[in-house]
Amino acid sequence: MPVSTKERILNASVRLFNEYGVDAVRLQQIAEEIGISVGNLAYHFKTKDAIIESVYEQVLDEFAHIFRQYLQAPELVAFDQQLSLYYQFFQNYQFYLAEFFKTTPEQMEQQLQWQRAVNKMLIQLRSWLNFHVQRNRLQPESSPGQYDQLAQSLWMTLVFSPAFASMRGQTTTERSYKQAIWEQLRPYFTEEGTAEFEALVLPMIA
Repeated sequence: MPVSTKERILNASVRLFNEYGVDAVRLQQIAEEIGISVGNLAYHFKTKDAIIESVYEQVLDEFAHIFRQYLQAPELVAFDQQLSLYYQFFQNYQFYLAEFFKTTPEQMEQQLQWQRAVNKMLIQLRSWLNFHVQRNRLQPESSPGQYDQLAQSLWMTLVFSPAFASMRGQTTTERSYKQAIWEQLRPYFTEEGTAEFEALVLPMIA
Protein backbone atom coordinates (compact mmCIF):
# COMPACT_ATOMS: atom_id res chain seq x y z
CA MET A 1 0.00 0.00 0.00
CA PRO A 2 1.56 3.34 -1.05
CA VAL A 3 2.55 5.74 1.72
CA SER A 4 0.71 9.05 1.49
CA THR A 5 2.56 12.36 1.35
CA LYS A 6 1.18 13.21 4.78
CA GLU A 7 2.62 10.00 6.24
CA ARG A 8 5.95 10.62 4.52
CA ILE A 9 6.07 14.09 6.08
CA LEU A 10 5.40 12.69 9.56
CA ASN A 11 7.94 9.88 9.15
CA ALA A 12 10.59 12.32 7.93
CA SER A 13 9.81 14.68 10.80
CA VAL A 14 10.34 11.91 13.35
CA ARG A 15 13.69 10.96 11.78
CA LEU A 16 14.86 14.58 11.86
CA PHE A 17 13.54 15.19 15.38
CA ASN A 18 15.50 12.16 16.58
CA GLU A 19 18.68 13.36 14.91
CA TYR A 20 18.59 17.10 15.57
CA GLY A 21 15.92 17.74 18.19
CA VAL A 22 12.51 19.27 17.60
CA ASP A 23 13.57 22.90 18.00
CA ALA A 24 16.38 22.68 15.43
CA VAL A 25 14.35 21.20 12.59
CA ARG A 26 12.88 23.56 9.98
CA LEU A 27 10.11 23.03 7.45
CA GLN A 28 12.63 23.32 4.64
CA GLN A 29 14.59 20.38 6.07
CA ILE A 30 11.49 18.24 6.28
CA ALA A 31 10.52 19.08 2.70
CA GLU A 32 14.03 18.31 1.43
CA GLU A 33 14.09 15.03 3.35
CA ILE A 34 11.29 13.62 1.20
CA GLY A 35 11.93 15.63 -1.97
CA ILE A 36 8.94 17.96 -2.05
CA SER A 37 8.57 21.72 -2.06
CA VAL A 38 7.79 23.72 1.06
CA GLY A 39 4.58 24.77 -0.67
CA ASN A 40 3.55 21.14 -1.08
CA LEU A 41 4.38 20.47 2.56
CA ALA A 42 2.33 23.50 3.62
CA TYR A 43 -0.66 22.08 1.74
CA HIS A 44 -0.70 19.21 4.25
CA PHE A 45 0.63 21.04 7.34
CA LYS A 46 0.44 24.80 7.43
CA THR A 47 2.96 25.16 10.27
CA LYS A 48 5.66 23.21 12.06
CA ASP A 49 3.46 23.22 15.17
CA ALA A 50 0.80 21.35 13.19
CA ILE A 51 3.39 18.70 12.30
CA ILE A 52 4.53 18.43 15.92
CA GLU A 53 0.94 18.03 17.09
CA SER A 54 0.33 15.24 14.56
CA VAL A 55 3.57 13.50 15.51
CA TYR A 56 2.58 13.61 19.19
CA GLU A 57 -0.82 12.14 18.32
CA GLN A 58 0.96 9.35 16.47
CA VAL A 59 3.26 8.74 19.46
CA LEU A 60 0.37 8.46 21.89
CA ASP A 61 -1.68 6.28 19.51
CA GLU A 62 1.20 3.81 19.24
CA PHE A 63 1.67 3.86 23.00
CA ALA A 64 -2.03 3.08 23.45
CA HIS A 65 -1.66 0.19 20.98
CA ILE A 66 1.02 -1.37 23.20
CA PHE A 67 -1.35 -1.08 26.17
CA ARG A 68 -4.03 -2.99 24.28
CA GLN A 69 -1.63 -5.88 23.76
CA TYR A 70 -1.39 -6.30 27.54
CA LEU A 71 -5.14 -6.42 27.93
CA GLN A 72 -5.42 -9.17 25.32
CA ALA A 73 -2.76 -11.49 26.79
CA PRO A 74 -0.99 -10.82 30.12
CA GLU A 75 0.97 -14.13 30.33
CA LEU A 76 4.76 -14.20 30.66
CA VAL A 77 5.48 -14.96 27.02
CA ALA A 78 3.01 -12.30 25.90
CA PHE A 79 4.74 -9.79 28.19
CA ASP A 80 8.02 -10.60 26.43
CA GLN A 81 6.35 -9.79 23.12
CA GLN A 82 5.09 -6.55 24.62
CA LEU A 83 8.66 -5.69 25.62
CA SER A 84 9.59 -5.90 21.94
CA LEU A 85 6.93 -3.29 21.21
CA TYR A 86 8.21 -1.00 23.97
CA TYR A 87 11.78 -1.37 22.71
CA GLN A 88 10.79 -0.44 19.16
CA PHE A 89 8.64 2.43 20.41
CA PHE A 90 11.44 4.10 22.36
CA GLN A 91 13.89 3.49 19.50
CA ASN A 92 11.50 5.13 17.03
CA TYR A 93 10.76 8.15 19.22
CA GLN A 94 14.03 8.93 20.94
CA PHE A 95 13.35 12.67 20.78
CA TYR A 96 10.20 12.35 22.87
CA LEU A 97 11.85 11.91 26.25
CA ALA A 98 13.97 15.02 25.76
CA GLU A 99 10.87 17.00 24.83
CA PHE A 100 9.06 15.84 27.96
CA PHE A 101 11.55 17.65 30.21
CA LYS A 102 10.97 21.00 28.53
CA THR A 103 8.51 23.35 30.18
CA THR A 104 7.39 25.73 27.44
CA PRO A 105 3.69 26.68 27.53
CA GLU A 106 3.24 25.28 24.00
CA GLN A 107 4.18 21.81 25.20
CA MET A 108 2.11 21.68 28.36
CA GLU A 109 -0.77 19.76 26.78
CA GLN A 110 1.58 17.15 25.30
CA GLN A 111 3.29 16.81 28.67
CA LEU A 112 -0.04 16.29 30.42
CA GLN A 113 -0.97 13.61 27.88
CA TRP A 114 2.37 11.89 28.40
CA GLN A 115 1.98 12.08 32.18
CA ARG A 116 -1.39 10.35 31.88
CA ALA A 117 0.17 7.67 29.69
CA VAL A 118 3.00 7.18 32.19
CA ASN A 119 0.56 6.76 35.07
CA LYS A 120 -1.45 4.24 33.07
CA MET A 121 1.73 2.33 32.33
CA LEU A 122 2.61 2.16 36.03
CA ILE A 123 -0.90 0.97 36.91
CA GLN A 124 -0.65 -1.63 34.16
CA LEU A 125 2.69 -2.93 35.45
CA ARG A 126 1.33 -3.13 38.99
CA SER A 127 -1.76 -5.00 37.76
CA TRP A 128 0.46 -7.37 35.80
CA LEU A 129 2.43 -8.17 38.97
CA ASN A 130 -0.80 -8.81 40.89
CA PHE A 131 -2.07 -11.07 38.12
CA HIS A 132 1.02 -13.26 38.29
CA VAL A 133 0.90 -13.43 42.08
CA GLN A 134 -2.63 -14.81 41.67
CA ARG A 135 -1.35 -17.24 39.02
CA ASN A 136 1.32 -18.38 41.47
CA ARG A 137 4.05 -17.28 39.04
CA LEU A 138 5.27 -14.52 41.37
CA GLN A 139 5.72 -14.72 45.12
CA PRO A 140 3.42 -12.62 47.32
CA GLU A 141 4.90 -9.36 48.58
CA SER A 142 7.27 -9.92 51.49
CA SER A 143 6.57 -6.36 52.70
CA PRO A 144 3.88 -3.77 51.95
CA GLY A 145 4.66 -1.68 48.87
CA GLN A 146 7.35 -4.04 47.58
CA TYR A 147 5.67 -4.49 44.22
CA ASP A 148 4.85 -0.80 43.95
CA GLN A 149 8.61 -0.20 44.04
CA LEU A 150 9.22 -3.03 41.61
CA ALA A 151 6.68 -1.58 39.17
CA GLN A 152 8.47 1.78 39.33
CA SER A 153 11.85 0.12 38.80
CA LEU A 154 10.52 -1.79 35.80
CA TRP A 155 9.08 1.42 34.39
CA MET A 156 12.41 3.23 34.76
CA THR A 157 14.19 0.44 32.90
CA LEU A 158 11.56 0.26 30.16
CA VAL A 159 11.66 3.98 29.48
CA PHE A 160 15.17 5.14 30.27
CA SER A 161 17.57 2.23 29.77
CA PRO A 162 18.28 2.99 26.07
CA ALA A 163 18.96 6.65 26.86
CA PHE A 164 21.13 5.70 29.86
CA ALA A 165 23.16 3.31 27.72
CA SER A 166 23.64 6.03 25.11
CA MET A 167 24.91 8.44 27.79
CA ARG A 168 27.56 5.83 28.68
CA GLY A 169 28.57 5.37 25.05
CA GLN A 170 26.93 1.96 24.89
CA THR A 171 24.31 0.47 22.61
CA THR A 172 21.08 -1.15 23.75
CA THR A 173 19.87 -4.11 21.74
CA GLU A 174 16.41 -5.61 21.99
CA ARG A 175 17.94 -8.63 23.68
CA SER A 176 19.79 -6.61 26.35
CA TYR A 177 16.70 -4.45 26.83
CA LYS A 178 14.55 -7.50 27.56
CA GLN A 179 17.19 -9.13 29.74
CA ALA A 180 17.36 -6.01 31.93
CA ILE A 181 13.62 -6.32 32.61
CA TRP A 182 13.53 -10.06 33.19
CA GLU A 183 16.54 -10.00 35.52
CA GLN A 184 14.58 -7.67 37.80
CA LEU A 185 11.65 -10.09 37.81
CA ARG A 186 13.43 -13.43 38.16
CA PRO A 187 14.15 -13.16 41.93
CA TYR A 188 10.39 -12.94 42.52
CA PHE A 189 9.40 -16.03 40.53
CA THR A 190 7.86 -19.04 42.24
CA GLU A 191 8.94 -22.50 41.11
CA GLU A 192 6.05 -22.47 38.66
CA GLY A 193 7.05 -19.03 37.41
CA THR A 194 10.66 -20.10 36.91
CA ALA A 195 9.54 -23.21 35.01
CA GLU A 196 7.25 -21.18 32.72
CA PHE A 197 9.91 -18.55 32.14
CA GLU A 198 12.64 -21.07 31.33
CA ALA A 199 10.40 -23.08 29.03
CA LEU A 200 8.66 -20.28 27.09
CA VAL A 201 10.55 -16.99 27.50
CA LEU A 202 14.22 -17.75 28.04
CA PRO A 203 14.68 -19.49 24.65
CA MET A 204 13.47 -16.27 22.99
CA ILE A 205 16.02 -14.00 24.70
CA ALA A 206 18.99 -16.29 25.38
